[in-house]
Amino acid sequence: MAESWYGRMRRFSGGPTRFLSETNVEVFLTELLRELRDDRASFNLKVLLLSPLCEYPDLLCSSDSVGQETALDLMSVFAQCPRKSTQFRSHLLVALTCVLICTSCVRSRSHVALDFLDLLFQVAQDVGDVHNDDTSRSLRATACDCLQEMETCCPGLLSQRLELLSGLRQQETSRLHQVYAGLQIVVLKNAVYQLTQEPGAGAEHLKCLLGGNTSFAWEVDQDAFQTDSKDSAMLSSLIQGSMGMMPTLHTGPDCKELRSVLSSLLEESYLFTPLCQAALLHRLTEVVAMVPGIPPTIFRAQLLRLLGTSEVCLFHATLLMKCAFTDSLFSAEDETFLLKRLLVLSQHPLLSIPEKLFYMDCILHFPENRPISCSDSDEALPVLLTPQLASTLLPTVFNDSATMLARLHLQSLVYLEEGVEESRGLVYLYDHLTSMLNIVESGGSREIVVTFFRAAFLFLLYFSQVHSYCLDLSEQLCRLYLRHTRLAPHLINLANQTQERLPECTWAIGLLRGLQKGITKALLGQLSLQDLSWHLKVLTRVAEEREICQHCSLGFLSSVITTSPLGVGGDWRLGNSFLGVCRRVLLHPTLDSLLIPLADILQHLACYYGDADIQDHARLYYTLLTTVSQEKLAMMLAQEAADNGPQVKKRTLSSLMAENEGLTGTLTVHQTETAFLCLTLVSSEGPGESGQLHEKETEDVTDVLEAYRSQFGEPGFMPDVTLKYQLVLKQDQDPRFEQLFNIRLHFVLTDDHYEQLQDINVPCVFKGRPPPVVQLRLKPRQPYPTTLRVSAIFTTQDGFSWHTPLPDVHVAFQQSFLPVPTPPSWSGEARLQLFERLWEEISSETGDCAVSLFCCQLQEAELNVLVGKHFCPFLVSHPANEDEFRVLFFLPPQSHLLLKVRSEVDAVHFSIASDSWQLLPLINSYLLTVTSSPEDTTS
Repeated sequence: MAESWYGRMRRFSGGPTRFLSETNVEVFLTELLRELRDDRASFNLKVLLLSPLCEYPDLLCSSDSVGQETALDLMSVFAQCPRKSTQFRSHLLVALTCVLICTSCVRSRSHVALDFLDLLFQVAQDVGDVHNDDTSRSLRATACDCLQEMETCCPGLLSQRLELLSGLRQQETSRLHQVYAGLQIVVLKNAVYQLTQEPGAGAEHLKCLLGGNTSFAWEVDQDAFQTDSKDSAMLSSLIQGSMGMMPTLHTGPDCKELRSVLSSLLEESYLFTPLCQAALLHRLTEVVAMVPGIPPTIFRAQLLRLLGTSEVCLFHATLLMKCAFTDSLFSAEDETFLLKRLLVLSQHPLLSIPEKLFYMDCILHFPENRPISCSDSDEALPVLLTPQLASTLLPTVFNDSATMLARLHLQSLVYLEEGVEESRGLVYLYDHLTSMLNIVESGGSREIVVTFFRAAFLFLLYFSQVHSYCLDLSEQLCRLYLRHTRLAPHLINLANQTQERLPECTWAIGLLRGLQKGITKALLGQLSLQDLSWHLKVLTRVAEEREICQHCSLGFLSSVITTSPLGVGGDWRLGNSFLGVCRRVLLHPTLDSLLIPLADILQHLACYYGDADIQDHARLYYTLLTTVSQEKLAMMLAQEAADNGPQVKKRTLSSLMAENEGLTGTLTVHQTETAFLCLTLVSSEGPGESGQLHEKETEDVTDVLEAYRSQFGEPGFMPDVTLKYQLVLKQDQDPRFEQLFNIRLHFVLTDDHYEQLQDINVPCVFKGRPPPVVQLRLKPRQPYPTTLRVSAIFTTQDGFSWHTPLPDVHVAFQQSFLPVPTPPSWSGEARLQLFERLWEEISSETGDCAVSLFCCQLQEAELNVLVGKHFCPFLVSHPANEDEFRVLFFLPPQSHLLLKVRSEVDAVHFSIASDSWQLLPLINSYLLTVTSSPEDTTS
């Protein structure tokens, strides 16, 4: 039964929804709870059975009533569980917490949730264990974590137990002390927040709350601490936004009890781990911010160690305190020291890159005592950060990409206000950008290329008003492109992003105009196909700009298609790029002046281009250009989205050829309901007289084994296993699939015995015509049987694309048999010598080599039929020698099977030798098959 549960849990983890859809949820939950109560089940199995309740309680408990019943069952299991089973009891508490929270039993204040909270407090207070070992402490820690989770999900739930929690924290001397402290501060923060939401609440209410230690009397006070989702969201962090929105509790100066609790927690905080300290300080900051009667100077004693901390989480908590209290806690000297420390940490060699990036981000969002900007979202440098201070963070080419971009961003903000060309900082930044450009020009890596273009975008974003630098950058980018045309996508993206972020800036138009000028002046004789393809993509982007004249672009296109051999080569992608430029020009506002050269280009493509599809669409564009008005033409070739926002996409004529304008979105591969294609094996007709194929005698081979093995070191010698199949169209299928075009067969291996197969293209399959024959070229890693999963993608006559699975192709062991690959000039005698040498070597060696014997009852005539039908292509002895047949199979990549077949008095003996003992079971099974019915068996 345990094994079945392990299997069920494995299937549940693989797909919970699918698993539950195949079974009854109530029955599964009942069986699971019954197994948890079974004393015969191991605790390891029970822990595994709790995982669905911990991870997917909402799927198993569909209603609050089911959740309550499940919780009652789990609590009874907990009560009966031995105390020594700490791990299982801990998992039970976690499962109970998940069930009660996810089924809203806690929020609806059910009695089951009340009983469970009492149970959690009993476990948390259980210090009666004499040994007080790690197992006992781990259970109490789990109980505290469950209490904190319930308090977090239902704020104010434990507010009446603050005094008890304080006592537990003070009594605990083990490492659980910080667990109790974390629970107490969460409850305290939520309780104070709840008081801020109650009209008229003040010091007396707070004092009563801190001294409260009552039981959970939910029946009496149903709405005491009711919170909605908005309050819960605010409670996640109260100091992320503006401090003016912070709720406050007006208590006056009389807050001695709260001050005492906070001081006690702060005094003990240095004993905690850094993460626990940071969480504690964060919540203490929120409490003090909500109670104006507590001065922020309560943190003053902790400030010295916090300002000098090397822990990221503690430094972040310090910045949160500065954001909350500004000059109420931090002096001007503290602020200066904090900023300088951020500058030091941002370049500290012992810190990791993510840590240094975090500190640089803190500089960009530094909480000043007297901030000038009131915006919380915009990045703004602190006033104290002068160019002299920031000079320690100047970017260099030796920085990693992320650090360099972050430093460039920071320095751009520093020097943004100067905005003059004589600024030394701006000169340095531009020199740095030029250095990166030189690295890219010298053949930098892809990461360097991407980093450079991001840096260029940042520079333009902040200094687009400095025209001298922007003009020089544009000229350098044009020269860079002409040397490295593969950078076209980066340049197009840079122009697009610059126009989007800086709509009033004309730099992008200047860059595109410069690229157009450089491309159209290029020498056609030195133009490669790849360069031309990138040039056409750039010119397509240039044609989108209304301000750029397109005469020189059309002149370049005309020269290419009329004088260059690249223009009429027939490449479909290149033709598509030609038409992409033409299509953009069709939408240009100056189309009237471009009518004649554009018409000449389209007519030339329609008449002379080497691809019929390109000719057809060029003819279509020519017809539209010469017969439709410019207004109607613009509507027919309209953009997919108007300037005022995205609209529903329409399939227009432009999507037929413009590869970046909806082609992908309009093509869908449909799935067939049934499989109607299959691969049928074509029987191979081996040579009937293998022993006489190469009887031409040549000079004697001194060492046949060495000469034979020397072939395997030659490149390209390794033979493949080639299997022929017919691609058969089944009868009585959907009429839509009677004519299939451009079929692409895809093969997926089910094991690692063979190399991955390449896809096979079949031009067409028609109903009523002979099925086409496809060849599978298998490259074995091990000559074992295998199964291939096959699928096909094809196009029907109506232009739709379809995907269909095919029946699996099973490759049998005997299909990997090949004749021994000896040189063509070898005689039959040489092959026989090779057989003898291999047999001697296998018989004398150990390791992977092995010999065996297979016996069967066959008449002499039956044996002759079997040899002629199955072994003839592999015979190395003369067929006329019927006393003993010698058969040599070669199995790629380098395995051999040798057979000596001899008819004895009592049976036929098949003596077997192989240099791979793993093949013996396979050859035994094969021989058993072919000898069972030699008249009918086919290989």
